[in-house]
Amino acid sequence: MAGQERRYPPISPISVGLACRCPRCGDGRLYSGFLTVAPKCEVCGLDYDFADAGDGPAVFVTLIAGFLVLGAALAIDMAYEPPLWVYAVFFLPLTIFVCLGMLRPLKSVLIALQYSNKAAPGRLDT
Repeated sequence: MAGQERRYPPISPISVGLACRCPRCGDGRLYSGFLTVAPKCEVCGLDYDFADAGDGPAVFVTLIAGFLVLGAALAIDMAYEPPLWVYAVFFLPLTIFVCLGMLRPLKSVLIALQYSNKAAPGRLDT
């Protein structure tokens, strides 16, 4: 098929995002490091230059993790009234674990949504 570009079936941006896979083919890895987006997909060759999630993943992680961890802390406080050191020993590592665990998949979902919706920077008509 010389001269023709291969067609890829539409893939759910949520499923490929949560799997941290290429938004076009669903097979290639999206990251080359923990949060470093790879230059391109090693399977289909999609250039990841379009991928700019900005601060969106950090905002979502902060809101969701804050709700979950603070809700758990309040529930434990109301039920058991533990000493303050329990919060530092238990909830500080929990907060770090939840935030780091959610950051990568949420960034991937936002990048996959950018690809599927063909999002581009805004431009003014001149």
